[in-house]
Amino acid sequence: MSLELKLKDLPTNSGIYQYFDKDGKLLYVGKAKNLKNRVKSYFSFTPSLSPASKLSPRIHSMITQTCDINYIITPSENDALILENSLIKQLKPKYNILLRDDKTYPYIYIDTSEDFPRIDITRKILKSKHIKYFGPYSVGAKDMLDSIYEIIPLVQKKSCISGGKACLFYQIKKCLAPCEGKIDKKDYKVLVDQALELINNKNKLITLLTNKMQEYSDQFRFEEALEIRNRIKSIKKSQIKSSFDFANKENLDLFAIQTTKEMTDAVIVRMFIREGKLVSSTHNYIKQTQTIDMDEAYKTALINYYSKDLPIIPNEILLAHNIEEQESIQNFIQEKLNKKIYITNPKISKKKQLIEVAIKNAKELLKIDTKQQQQTLLQDIKELFNLQNLPLRCEAFDNSHMMGQACVGAMVVFEQNFIRSDFRHYNLDSKDEYSQMNEMLQRRVQSFEKNSPPDLWVIDGGKALLDLAIDIVSSYGANIDIIAISKQKIDAKAYRAKGAAKDIIYTKDNIFKLEPSDKRLQFIQRLRDESHRFAIEFHKKQKRVQDKQISLLNIHGIGQAKVAKLLQYFGDFDSIKKASLKNLKEIMNEKDSTTIYKYFQKNQ
Repeated sequence: MSLELKLKDLPTNSGIYQYFDKDGKLLYVGKAKNLKNRVKSYFSFTPSLSPASKLSPRIHSMITQTCDINYIITPSENDALILENSLIKQLKPKYNILLRDDKTYPYIYIDTSEDFPRIDITRKILKSKHIKYFGPYSVGAKDMLDSIYEIIPLVQKKSCISGGKACLFYQIKKCLAPCEGKIDKKDYKVLVDQALELINNKNKLITLLTNKMQEYSDQFRFEEALEIRNRIKSIKKSQIKSSFDFANKENLDLFAIQTTKEMTDAVIVRMFIREGKLVSSTHNYIKQTQTIDMDEAYKTALINYYSKDLPIIPNEILLAHNIEEQESIQNFIQEKLNKKIYITNPKISKKKQLIEVAIKNAKELLKIDTKQQQQTLLQDIKELFNLQNLPLRCEAFDNSHMMGQACVGAMVVFEQNFIRSDFRHYNLDSKDEYSQMNEMLQRRVQSFEKNSPPDLWVIDGGKALLDLAIDIVSSYGANIDIIAISKQKIDAKAYRAKGAAKDIIYTKDNIFKLEPSDKRLQFIQRLRDESHRFAIEFHKKQKRVQDKQISLLNIHGIGQAKVAKLLQYFGDFDSIKKASLKNLKEIMNEKDSTTIYKYFQKNQ
């Protein structure tokens, strides 16, 4: 069916729609209350099918490339909104905005039901009416906590009270030993109130830390002074300077987005007002190869943040700009959080002034965006390898094994720097490199809903593994560029002379043999080398575990050659342990089979 006939045959139900180009690549995912009305608004049907007039340059470009459309009907507009957000995360369409900063932020909390409560950090909602939360914080939460325990002698560890005896913390004057009754609940509450005041008043906390830093410096305790200085820097990063104090103790969330003139870069600032005071702020940058749509950026930011359960629910959400789908997003948030929350764009009063503070800070953050040099390198990489995306976030893959044993894979993630918290190890069942890479990449695409796809995959391997990766991504439909890098071989041996590694880079259409001094090659090598290091590190760990298991069998007269035979047949030690005597006899003689079977039966 032609595109024009599909457009005319659209239903009037709510749902999501997907635009595809001539190669079947996904361009865009959108949601609609009425699919027919929404989708047809992008097109003009006379004298022939073409993009509608008055479209933005970004949308006009998208519709010009659109050759096919699919849609999914949903029970309601809210369901469409959820499905749209999920598909954008999983597939990363070319013209949608993907905000990766949708993690759960940490909160500082205290359980007031305890006799001698401690202040701690959580990313989960703790179900108790006695829990009081502060935050959320993008940075600085742990530094604030450590600093408070440095200054105020609260109970330092969870185990202290149950110990029943004063410990080292009492001796160094960092705890007043409530475990031995040396301070009562009333006096301890005074300390708790002081600690909570420092959470709400970061300037006072920074002043006390500065005094402590000077004290350590005067005592020639320079390492401790340096640690305090680093904490101060971290705490300062988490705050936006503002003297606003709302008399009615409101809880407000604020979102402000500011773009560059070219509309390809932006920063989103979130500010959190708790009980009338600005307690924390977060920000992250948005980088696009297409111009940024403000409506879509706000929608994505709001859906991402409010799709999760929150310890503190605001009374109102302030936006720095009006957006088209404000009402539908408001309905979604109210249904999700089970609370009537209004989304507003204030024009007067302190709320308007607070918006202006957020926009001013967003502009400053765009000015001091220090990634310009790296951006130039990434742009060069994009142009050289003819990538669709600017490779802001890259994932590199490698696998490792030894004669089919301890088969593992590794994924490393780079976004400005290596993000070690996003690194992943894989225990693999496959025995050859091709099958191992297939298994690892299949598992990665299955996790796209939880962890969105990157801009670029770097595969350690040659053309065969590149084609494999392309097939996997194509079958899934995600928008990812893929390149492979393999070692140059001389006389069938990999050439890895230090400082002169002549690696070969494969893309879908070309092969590149760059000079070792080429910065673009060095960048890809850096990703490959880190994935290799991470895979080898895990392989060694897993091999030690297997060697330990092998040594257990050796004690009972089963040599390494027989163990290798068992592993080749059963795949892993767990399968050997669970094998029946009959199964063991299929590959071993009766004596060895009986020895192995009895050994594992005895030790189960």
